[in-house]
Amino acid sequence: MYSERVMDHFMNPRNMGEIPDADGVGEVGNPACGDIMRITLRIEENRIVDAKFKTFGCAAAIASSSMATELIKGKTLEEAWAVTNKAVAGALEGLPPQKLHCSVLAEEGIHQAIDDYRARHRTPTANGG
Repeated sequence: MYSERVMDHFMNPRNMGEIPDADGVGEVGNPACGDIMRITLRIEENRIVDAKFKTFGCAAAIASSSMATELIKGKTLEEAWAVTNKAVAGALEGLPPQKLHCSVLAEEGIHQAIDDYRARHRTPTANGG
């Protein structure tokens, strides 16, 4: 059902935990499946220098969170904003159709964490707002 990469990120998640005094925090959930994802960011000079997650959910949700944090570390805020759920799912070598919502949560969590950082620091949003 799951790719080897999904199972690897589920069994050996990267960046699990929470950044104390994070610069940006995103928390998203899907009431239909019960998955809850929290992403915390450390940002220096418009670049994500650290990203961590805490996720309550299935293997796909945990793997998506783990992969998402791997994909955004070291990126500028604009580059991180551009990481899509398809990029997360692709990096995991695919997710079953009924589990694609987990990669969507990861994308939304990234966006919320970046928006939270920008609201705290009054910087423009990635979409120009």
